[in-house]
Amino acid sequence: MRTTPILALLLATTPAWAAPPLGEPAVMGAAPATYRDAMLSGGPGKDGIPSIDAPRFQSAAAADDYLEPGDRVIGVYHEGVARAYPQRILVWHEIVNDTLAGDPVSITYCPLTGTALGFHRGATEFGVSGRLVNSNLVMYDRASDSLYPQILAAGIQGPSEGRGLEELRVVFTEWASWKQRHPDTEVLSTETGHMRNYQRDPYGAYNPKRGYYAPGSRRMFPVLNEDERYPAKHEVLGFRDRHGAVAVDLERLAKEAVIHTSANGQDYVVIHDPVLDTGWVYRGAADVDADDVAFTEAGPRFPGQDALEPVNAFRAMWFAWAAFYPQTTVIGDDAAGA
Repeated sequence: MRTTPILALLLATTPAWAAPPLGEPAVMGAAPATYRDAMLSGGPGKDGIPSIDAPRFQSAAAADDYLEPGDRVIGVYHEGVARAYPQRILVWHEIVNDTLAGDPVSITYCPLTGTALGFHRGATEFGVSGRLVNSNLVMYDRASDSLYPQILAAGIQGPSEGRGLEELRVVFTEWASWKQRHPDTEVLSTETGHMRNYQRDPYGAYNPKRGYYAPGSRRMFPVLNEDERYPAKHEVLGFRDRHGAVAVDLERLAKEAVIHTSANGQDYVVIHDPVLDTGWVYRGAADVDADDVAFTEAGPRFPGQDALEPVNAFRAMWFAWAAFYPQTTVIGDDAAGA
């Protein structure tokens, strides 16, 4: 094709969009085709739930005017920058395409599975496809149009099929806890450019839990696998790497402070964060004592840490974790039979 001066000008001024950064082949509980066949419409069509692509932020003091201490936020600390994304905003948008310390990232939240994950997005953006699998948000990237279930963090359709996304650690915690750890945090503003009632959650509430989020409530969509070891909406700390998947009972983790375990032929150390009520996971063998762990803005610090490899971990409703990872190892309590 002959390039005219006008076409050359357009090519020179058009952003060079590319697929998001991809990691090693992903660990999946089923083949990509199985997930594609199980996809269902969530109601709104593609981009019917609009991502926030030009986020604005305010101070923690300003956010106190509308956030209660027990409200859930998705917190991220990256290269010295702390930001909080209120669940009451993300429930209406599910994806925020942001830039942190110069790095393009996407902060994502699925209300149906209670999962918050961050991703490096490169030169593209993520959007809401309008489809679900195992009740979980299916994202797409606007460069290649590949599809990615959020929990899998891997492509199931398109050029990225079978490849994992590069994840960014985020924490699904309470506003008061995040502010205690990061008093200078920036907070996503309700000035999103969209008309939504950010005082209302269409699914219920987390503070306290009611409606869809209540422990005894039912899920809304079918799943590929069911597991009754925990109630469907029970929250676990899940992590998965190239060796397999593990679910940790948060109550047990809080009681023990540090859990040393082996799963899928690997050793892991799981450390409870008493402020954020989350867990930090490391692959490798190390004798870590809770008394030797100190928490900083960037997470835990302890002797021997440099010899371990961090593994991303996040909260998830049990039914969703078990649906994606039916062969998951469970580190639970004896009462649950896990």
